[in-house]
Amino acid sequence: MDSKEKNVFVNLKDLPRFSTLNARVQNILWESSAYEVWGHDLMIIFGSFILFALGLWLISAPVFTLSFASGIFLLGCFHSITTSKGSHLAAHHSLSSSPVFNEFLKVFLSEFWGSYSAKMGTEIHIKIHHPYTNIIGLGDSSSWKVPFLPSMVYMFFAPVIMPTITPFVAVGQLWGRWKDLAAMLAIVLPGLWFNAALLVYWSGFTYPTALLCMCVYRAVFSIPYIHINIFQHIGLPMYCQDPEHKVKRVYQMSSGVLNLSRNLLLDVVFGHSLISCHVEHHLFPNLSDNMCTDQSPFSWSPYVQLAVCVMYTPAVT
Repeated sequence: MDSKEKNVFVNLKDLPRFSTLNARVQNILWESSAYEVWGHDLMIIFGSFILFALGLWLISAPVFTLSFASGIFLLGCFHSITTSKGSHLAAHHSLSSSPVFNEFLKVFLSEFWGSYSAKMGTEIHIKIHHPYTNIIGLGDSSSWKVPFLPSMVYMFFAPVIMPTITPFVAVGQLWGRWKDLAAMLAIVLPGLWFNAALLVYWSGFTYPTALLCMCVYRAVFSIPYIHINIFQHIGLPMYCQDPEHKVKRVYQMSSGVLNLSRNLLLDVVFGHSLISCHVEHHLFPNLSDNMCTDQSPFSWSPYVQLAVCVMYTPAVT
């Protein structure tokens, strides 16, 4: 076997043990300040409410003007920061050392502002997607969600209606679990009313046009969101459920997950853990976005880079 053929394979014995990597990360967390671990991302999430207020003011301008379009964009940024970035980090308990505060943020951001069940988000994302990343038949990354749609419709048209149908999808998922459904609706419905009321009394909309406006600004980042979800997992190596052939966690998470190129706007509205540090996020899902980038060991530790770089290799020995 020549040198080129040898470079095609990864010797799993050479990979760092996950327990060793985890110990290094925990040591860095211990040495970091509360602002570095949680405060930076909390500042972005709560700071986005400034964008929300500014957006409400701008959309009071006539439709089809630059001010109106700018307002819709700012409201879209706010919605994505609070629901995609904020609820995602809260679901992973990455925003505080307090489980109670994390749980409050998860429900507040996901249900009140995002109109989706925090409980279902935990069950699908935390309990299935992360433990069984790219395991065939498990997880939410192993197949297309609506395979009967043509690819162009799936990627460029269907995502636009996602915010409109999100509450109905949540109701369908919780149907039959009446206690959970009632608890979700008790927060989602006041959240929808509060959003619409702000548009009515602050921006001068009627309730029907306020609901239409909510559907529009919530869909601003729907298309990049679906693209991110597709290309971070689908098409990458898949693994079987057979326990006898269980792959090492380091290899599974680094080969079945893809880091996307850094993008200033997407890094802010979705978070580094969903864009440029997705591999690191799957290896250590409880890290905040800030700890996955500037304060994490991944940018300088050759030991961790060895684990991450295997995602570029197509075979295992």
